[in-house]
Amino acid sequence: MRALVVDDSRAMRAILKKIMTEAGFEVAEAAHGGEALAILDEGGTADVALVDWNLPEMSGLELVEAVRSRAALATMRVIMVTTEIEREQMAKALAAGADEYVMKPFTPQALLDKLALVGLGAAG
Repeated sequence: MRALVVDDSRAMRAILKKIMTEAGFEVAEAAHGGEALAILDEGGTADVALVDWNLPEMSGLELVEAVRSRAALATMRVIMVTTEIEREQMAKALAAGADEYVMKPFTPQALLDKLALVGLGAAG
């Protein structure tokens, strides 16, 4: 399985990449939404994208909307991984097409549980 980690923090990308690699995913990284879309548009398909809300160039919410507007990416799961904890923000993300929402800070198990909820991997 393949994952795309989109976060402007190099440290957070490294943390997420480690968790996902240990869970059996091949991981690509992007520092912002434009880079993520370029990877996806160039055929870098992913089973799941882990997307931060606060990104340069385009917000994570805008990235989710862009992903959901592309028929070729219709089956890709999107999990927001963010410090945005307000219910209104969570509702906006889910309405835009995010499949799940993980709040920072999080444990590796919390992320694995969310992956299981969207049908990728096994919680345990």
